[in-house]
Amino acid sequence: MVREDKRAGGGIRQTVSAALLFTLVLFFLPALAVRGEPVYRGGEPGGLSGGEGEGVLSADRLPPAVPAGTRDKGRAVRLLTREGTVVELTMEEYLWGVVAAEMPASFEEEALAAQACAARTYTVIRQNGSSGKHPEADICGDSTCCQAYIQRSAAEARWGLNAGEYGEKIDRAVAETDGLGVLYEGKPIQALFFSSAAGRTVDAAEVWGNSVAYLKSVDSPEGEEVPNYRTQVALGAEEVKSLTLAAYPGADLSGDPSTWFGEASRNEGGGVISVPLGGVTLTGGQVRSLFSLRSACFTVAWDGASFTFDVTGYGHGVGMSQYGANAMAKNGSSFEDILTWYYTGAEVGELW
Repeated sequence: MVREDKRAGGGIRQTVSAALLFTLVLFFLPALAVRGEPVYRGGEPGGLSGGEGEGVLSADRLPPAVPAGTRDKGRAVRLLTREGTVVELTMEEYLWGVVAAEMPASFEEEALAAQACAARTYTVIRQNGSSGKHPEADICGDSTCCQAYIQRSAAEARWGLNAGEYGEKIDRAVAETDGLGVLYEGKPIQALFFSSAAGRTVDAAEVWGNSVAYLKSVDSPEGEEVPNYRTQVALGAEEVKSLTLAAYPGADLSGDPSTWFGEASRNEGGGVISVPLGGVTLTGGQVRSLFSLRSACFTVAWDGASFTFDVTGYGHGVGMSQYGANAMAKNGSSFEDILTWYYTGAEVGELW
């Protein structure tokens, strides 16, 4: 009996100790789990750096202390729609519509994130300045004036069966860059962007005559994968003459059409810096606008019946190339890598 009582007493003590240990484990388990679990990128496949384990953020890319989404959700944007009405949206809602309108949603997520960050920066610049074109609104939905914008319902209808996937990709792109912008010397930049380059972007001075420290010419990796990367425009002599004289009445186009265009001055990427036309020297951008070319990277030839313009790329060529950003993202670049590549000397930081 005595031996059995000792065993019973020991069993009771073991049971009490186990219960206390179990209680302590339950108490401390949440803290241990939080410290030990990896942080993921909202369900995106792969890590940000491409080499640190699937879905795990590196130490220098951990989310800010402010909960995700609170910066953009807390800032209002007054948008002048293409229909002429002014609506007030959160920055989060507005940027979703800009990214959906400005960049193919099939692009890599880091490219979409770079687009969201550039668009946010451009928007803040517009909010901090004043526009005589639409003083009642911060920004408009016309891409020829500000940035394109599309409502979510319209974008999802356009995407069809891909609506869910594409919408969530843009959600993550906006959330990943919440409140972040492109800064130069601590101030938001004119984060210009365009569709595709012909090997290099263009220095702002070539297009608008003013040098901007962060808008320099850099290599851009896109190429033949870009839809309509190479295009042709054919115009008759009379059409070239009428268009030119309407814009530049001082041009002399009275002689043989084969002599109208002089030798072009070109940049490193093959784009036209300037070219004589009828004795008047025009910039590549002016010729592009005059004859509705997709870019200022072109050659022109006269075959005796018409002028043929062979054009490469699409857009003004200054700032971030969207297809170049996608090519960089495919090669493992983060959105910060993309932005600091295309905007020389800039950095990514909080806008507010």
